[in-house]
Amino acid sequence: MYIFKAAVIGAGAMGAGIAQVISFSGLPVVLKDVDQTYLDKGMATIRKIYQSRVDKGKMSAGELDSKMSLVIPALDYGEFGDVDIVIEAVPEKMALKKKVFAELDGVCPEGTIFASNTSALSISEMGRATHRPHKMIGMHFFNPANVMKLVEIIKGESTDDETVSDLVAFTESLRKIPVVVKECPGFLVNRLLMPYLNEATLCLQEGAASAQDIDSAMRDYGWPMGPFTLMDFLGLDVSADVGQYLSSQYGERMKGAEMFERLVKLGRLGEKSGAGFYSYGDQSDEPVKQIIAELSAGKHSEFAPERLMYPMLNEAARAVEEGIADVKDVDMAMIAGTGMTYKGERIGPLALADKIGVDVLVAGLEDLEKKYGSRFHPADKLYQLVKEGRLGEKAKAGFLEYV
Repeated sequence: MYIFKAAVIGAGAMGAGIAQVISFSGLPVVLKDVDQTYLDKGMATIRKIYQSRVDKGKMSAGELDSKMSLVIPALDYGEFGDVDIVIEAVPEKMALKKKVFAELDGVCPEGTIFASNTSALSISEMGRATHRPHKMIGMHFFNPANVMKLVEIIKGESTDDETVSDLVAFTESLRKIPVVVKECPGFLVNRLLMPYLNEATLCLQEGAASAQDIDSAMRDYGWPMGPFTLMDFLGLDVSADVGQYLSSQYGERMKGAEMFERLVKLGRLGEKSGAGFYSYGDQSDEPVKQIIAELSAGKHSEFAPERLMYPMLNEAARAVEEGIADVKDVDMAMIAGTGMTYKGERIGPLALADKIGVDVLVAGLEDLEKKYGSRFHPADKLYQLVKEGRLGEKAKAGFLEYV
């Protein structure tokens, strides 16, 4: 199915960014919100993205006006009678998302694809709120949508193959990289990223190292930004919500650090609120220091980059074990979705496990498990590879083959 007209529900940062990406491809897109203020803000965000291109000489003022004319602001569903795809980008509340899709079911053509930009919630459950679960699919963009190349395509329990292939083609037409993943809590990138971010926060609240030192160490390791800078950018409320959901689904190994809840209660949500792990502007860092002092009392903890990285590599192994995605897609998703590198090389978690040595990774995880608990227990897939002698690059075979 060729897509001639699209719609985006929710004019926040993600919704506006997605609408800009679609308009940039030359398609008309309806941007709907329930609040005129948010809608105006969303349109301003799109214009700002285009204006930055004009300022850099990548676009003329006339082209800016042409692209902006493709974005149709709306407070109701009047423009939805001929849309081919709707991408929902409302807050991460399942009840709200189901309500939106039930409404869309009554106003959109029978063939319209329903896509959710959710970062973790069940696509299948959303599909059951409609009369077209075969047309329900996940389309998870990464923030900022106009910059990040990865889009996770998540197939629900009833999503048909035609919808998947149509969405892959549409994603490619937006000049993005689609990775199709099997539905699971957190999908792929967030499922792998949360153990890394959570372990960084546990190190901080246990007094193992400062946020600045951890960020610096992880930049040196190869990340484009440290975990605390990243979480402040994403929003601590978002990180906390995703963390709570993953904890409810995966149990102890995804149990969120208490510091998330403390900071959110203080209204320290990151850059958008002027304070998070770090302070922006004239806000003080004292509340963060106080939380660390309270939570670190009596703790004996150590920080090393491997304490953050090994849980991520372990979760990547589990994802392959469960058939969520194949090895190459796992690595491509993490490179495109997070900018992951190691010693200057763009590399995904499974290729990194091979480079480190699967046996070395297992031994490291077992040592961390003795120190900090069962969240570090190695995945069965890792034990299987060691048993088979597939130890990585040094054995010419691991997750990948080497010649």
